[in-house]
Amino acid sequence: MKLDVIKLDGGKGGSIELSDAVFGIDEIRGDILQRMVTWQLAKRRAGTHKIQVRNEVSRTGKKMYKQKGTGGARHGSRRAAQFVGGAKAHGPVVRSHAFDLTKKFRALALRHALSSKVKSGALVVVDSVALTEVKTSALRANFDKIGLKNALVIAGAEVDANFAMAARNIPNVDVLPNAGLNVYDVLRRKTLVLTKDAVEAINARFAEKEAA
Repeated sequence: MKLDVIKLDGGKGGSIELSDAVFGIDEIRGDILQRMVTWQLAKRRAGTHKIQVRNEVSRTGKKMYKQKGTGGARHGSRRAAQFVGGAKAHGPVVRSHAFDLTKKFRALALRHALSSKVKSGALVVVDSVALTEVKTSALRANFDKIGLKNALVIAGAEVDANFAMAARNIPNVDVLPNAGLNVYDVLRRKTLVLTKDAVEAINARFAEKEAA
């Protein structure tokens, strides 16, 4: 499929060919996207939350009172969870929340995410995002011209330093290099903005996987 290319100031920049296998999936699988987002967020979790178990509580280990003859229940330690100051029962411990997804599945999820943007008309391809000077107000004005309020910008192999500095104070705008393209960030922003270099890199990336 072909998509029109625009310039950052709103002018026309020709057109570009998009791979149907990557950008042209008709039936978007929400379950695939959900599993991929859950996988990404699970990997981000630190998993460092922890409670004290019985052998870590700083209390005496002496038996509270004799086993029989008191009329009360039998207890062996004040460190037990039912006592004030004792351990916590079945609380969180340090662990990894990550789980596995195959490379094929992750690639499929990214194709569905990209295709969902095309299907909803929320994909914009720009000629280039290189700036000659750092002017946030000028960049914001350009974004207003092309209707970008909430967007993820994939800026090419390397992000132009002037563009990155100008865009970092604009709310709801994220800027990533090609290597940072991921399902979660694509879905969390309303509009996906790709440079021509980014589109070519995506087409080449998936063409290599299909060849393999």
